[in-house]
Amino acid sequence: MTATETQQSSDQDTAAEDAATDTAPPGQRSRLRVEPTAGLQWSQALELPHAAADATRPAEIRRAYIHRAPETHVLALYRDVCDAEEPRPDVPAPWWLRALARGDIESRTAAFRVEDRIAQLLLPRPGWEFVPWAADGESGYWEFMPSERGPSGYTVPTTVLNTDRHTGWIDVLPAHSGATPEPIAIAGLAGLRSRLGEIEAIR
Repeated sequence: MTATETQQSSDQDTAAEDAATDTAPPGQRSRLRVEPTAGLQWSQALELPHAAADATRPAEIRRAYIHRAPETHVLALYRDVCDAEEPRPDVPAPWWLRALARGDIESRTAAFRVEDRIAQLLLPRPGWEFVPWAADGESGYWEFMPSERGPSGYTVPTTVLNTDRHTGWIDVLPAHSGATPEPIAIAGLAGLRSRLGEIEAIR
């Protein structure tokens, strides 16, 4: 095939794709054009500055678009990229946004309050460290360092993290080696406070 014939074939393929898009139903045309853009916008909305890696509490990593933009805009963009009213497991998002999308929590501000109260409880206690890195968009988690390499030889420390799987919003992963254990659901901040002695005793 000559270069001219190759170019003509390429032009014909492009024209066919454009025709297919133009003749698709309006909703499908919208998805064909919007989904890649929404995905890119969502990646940028989750992006944090490098300085966030030094955060010592959740409030210090709230520097992305999802933290600063109007809540209605963030929720609309999230639903757009999910292409649904309900959260999708393959779309990265913080726990509070998944809960907000389902109507399980009243606002982003309320979710930040949950995170900040955990920080107020754990920061003054010896041995607890905040880990700002988590899955894309997540809020970080807390590790109890004395539970690692203690008498039981655990290689992974006890971890406290936020979750949207129940409305206590807090899970604990006990210190362990090997397979990750099932998370323990904690009944909110009061539940965490009342069980801290038990949690810190796992070593």
